[in-house]
Order: sequence, then structure tokens, then C-alpha cells
Amino acid sequence: MPESSAPSALAGKVAIVTGASRGIGRAIALKLASAGCDVAAVYFNAHDQARALCQQIAAAGGRAAPIAANVASPESVAELFGKFSERFNRLDIVVSNAASGVLKPTMEMTLKHWRWCMETNALALSLIAQRAAPLMGEDGRIVALSSLGARFALPDYGFIGASKAALESLVRSLAIELGRARGIRVNAVSAAVVDTDALKAFRAREQMLREFAERAALGPALTEAHVADAVFLLCLPEAAMITGQTLIVDGGFSISG
Repeated sequence: MPESSAPSALAGKVAIVTGASRGIGRAIALKLASAGCDVAAVYFNAHDQARALCQQIAAAGGRAAPIAANVASPESVAELFGKFSERFNRLDIVVSNAASGVLKPTMEMTLKHWRWCMETNALALSLIAQRAAPLMGEDGRIVALSSLGARFALPDYGFIGASKAALESLVRSLAIELGRARGIRVNAVSAAVVDTDALKAFRAREQMLREFAERAALGPALTEAHVADAVFLLCLPEAAMITGQTLIVDGGFSISG
């Protein structure tokens, strides 16, 4: 589903996008599909939404397939790549976007909460990279989605923030390992406040949106499309020497103190 008649540098590539059924993941899947990528749209339990996304891509002339998986489970990730290999014969781009967590004060959290956040938000990247790397050529790209909570203290975000910080650390380690061994680039995109369905779970949602609009140099709002555009940029050939980095997409919000 190309956006213009000009050929895209990503045309013919194949991408896996986790958490693709809604929100930022959906925007990323649509962006990559619009650039000519075939897309494996990975989802956890939103089957109807994932199927609708793939139908939208197909209606615009693209190719996409929904694949159900729990990215925090080694067994489920293995099944994910088994299903992927049945549908696609190559892999060029992986976007590790699926995320979850518990919004509570850190002092109220439990071991179960810790494992939930860490396994879904950080371990998943490692599990996916281990399966994806052998399928990727020397021009492979892996992009993980982080958040400003990896660097700043946000209300009720302690364990999720810790898992995102772990994610960014893994990005750096994977960038060295996969870059030297296979030429694969690994980066992260860290976004500020985006008004998705997930943000509705935040008690301070309205305050967060208001503060972003007031402080962001390029406000008043950050959209899912803005984040998808940043992921797209890291997938382009022009980003060939960018790896192990976390690209902050926040309209200048975090530079204003």
C-alpha cells in the first residue's frame, strides 16, 4: 500500500510487528505496509482487531497475516516463528512493541508484578531476537519500543519503568552482539505521552496530557503516527550506521526540565 508512486527503500521487505492490533503497534504496521513491507501482525488476544488491520492492509494492495502469540513465553515465541515461517520466506525488520504492566505505587508491588512487567517488556525482546536473528540477512533491523519512564520517575510506573530501562540496556547489548556477528542493527524508540487506549489506565492521564501540551516545544500532542514515523526512520538504509541507540520522540518535552 504505497503512499506515492515513488519506489520505497523498504519495498519487498518483510516485517514482524508485535502488539500490532491497536495503538502504536497498529500505526507502525500500517506505516511499514505503506512503504511496501509485508507484515506479520502479532497480537495477544485482540484477534478481531488484528484481522481487521490485515484486511485494511490487503485492501490497499499489501500483504499481512495475523499471528497470535504471548511474547513473554519462550514456547509461544517458538510457535510464533513456526507460524511466521509457514507464511513468509524472509525476515528483514522486527518491531518489538508489545507491552504490559501494573500501574501501582512501587511499594505495593509484588514478585508477580515484577515478573509480569519484566517478562513482557524486556525478556520478550531477547526471546524474539534469538529466533529472528538466524532468519535475517546482514541488513536486518530490530526496533524496540521504550518510554520516558525508563529515565524519569512517573506516577505508578516504577516496575514498568524498570522494565523499559532493562529493555534499553538489552538493545545496547544486542546491538553489539548482532552487529558484529550478523550486521543487524538494534535500536529503541522512546516515546512521551501518546493518548492511546493504554493511557486510559493511568490515573494521572489528564494531567499527563496537559503537561505535555504545556511543555513540549512542538506540542500540543504526540500521536501514534509520530512514533511510527520514528520507527520507520530507523529502518531506512540511511540509518545504516545507527545502532544501540534510543531515539526519543517527545516533541522536546523532556528537554524543558
